[in-house]
Amino acid sequence: MEACGAEALAGHEDGSKETRASAHGSHVPSSEVLEAIENVILDVFKSLAKKQAPVLTLANRSDWRNVEFKDSVGLQMIPHSTTKQIRSDCPATAPKFAMMLKILSMIYKMVQSNSYATKRDIYYSDTLLFGSQRVVDDLINEISCMLQIPRRSLHILSTTKGFVAGNLSYTEEDGTKVNCGCGATAVTVPSNVQGIKNLYSHAKFILIVEKDATFQRLLDDEFCIKLAPCIMITGRGIPDLNTRLLVRKLWDTFQIPIFTLVDADPHGVEIMCIYKYGSVSMSFEAHQLTVPCIKWLGLLPSDIKRLNIREDVLIPFTKQDQNKLASLQKRPYIACQPVWKKELEIMAASKMKAEIQVLTSLSSDYLSRVYLPNKLQFCGWI
Repeated sequence: MEACGAEALAGHEDGSKETRASAHGSHVPSSEVLEAIENVILDVFKSLAKKQAPVLTLANRSDWRNVEFKDSVGLQMIPHSTTKQIRSDCPATAPKFAMMLKILSMIYKMVQSNSYATKRDIYYSDTLLFGSQRVVDDLINEISCMLQIPRRSLHILSTTKGFVAGNLSYTEEDGTKVNCGCGATAVTVPSNVQGIKNLYSHAKFILIVEKDATFQRLLDDEFCIKLAPCIMITGRGIPDLNTRLLVRKLWDTFQIPIFTLVDADPHGVEIMCIYKYGSVSMSFEAHQLTVPCIKWLGLLPSDIKRLNIREDVLIPFTKQDQNKLASLQKRPYIACQPVWKKELEIMAASKMKAEIQVLTSLSSDYLSRVYLPNKLQFCGWI
């Protein structure tokens, strides 16, 4: 395990352009946040003084043309990306313009008073204006990208859904000491990952688990202590920002191998890629969120044939699965991963997907007793 584990410790160097956040580590001073918002409002006033309709210019966060792939960073937004205009005099964009100014005003007051609010708090401050929580979530990401300031430096907190367990202890910002290794109950990922300190662990590796059910099963089987001391994390599906931040913080702190355990289907592969390479919509924060040294431990499509998994426990592809896989195969990070590419070709040829739970068809504890120990001992990751 240790000899092979060294291979997983690929470098995480980066010589690309710095954003405000990377220039200050992961935190932007309050004075700079206030100045950035003041500059936006100043531009609005200048337009009004010229009797012109104010405009906010935003990067196209969903456009793949605005993203470049770097092995050492993942997906990151290019410096001169294509933009879109949020005009105050256009019926289609005026509501968004008003909502962005409203949220900028709230952020400014919070930074000034050193107070915090959740995304939910912001939505409930004016539900008629915002309409839905999803609108607020998207606007906050737009503002973060526009200002080039991480959300946590804007004093906006998000509800955490991820769990962490195993050989890890740390102190939260308020001084609370947290031990993740106590019993079979997981600890909720902290809502302010940036504020945790005194991280301590003897873990030999970190295991990211896609699904909560699999995570809980491994906890019940005492996987974290039986094989070797380790840290387990789950984002319970698509990971939220705090779970991704914690994975990156653990990598920066301990520099130990990180493995993923996901379903052998397009959705599982995409979740793994979010942890490893990031997402297009959050590519402006790639430096703080991605961990390109993450390895794919399982479930590999090639494992299905190798382990003689019965076909009746597999699930046929839907049209949506086929489209998702076709999209994944075109991603820039797949082109530089020939072994991954081969696994996706196996998946495409079979037109079947396998959840991690299919291993119970071999034996109830096959995952923790046989599959994972063998994978880790004989370097069965890619």
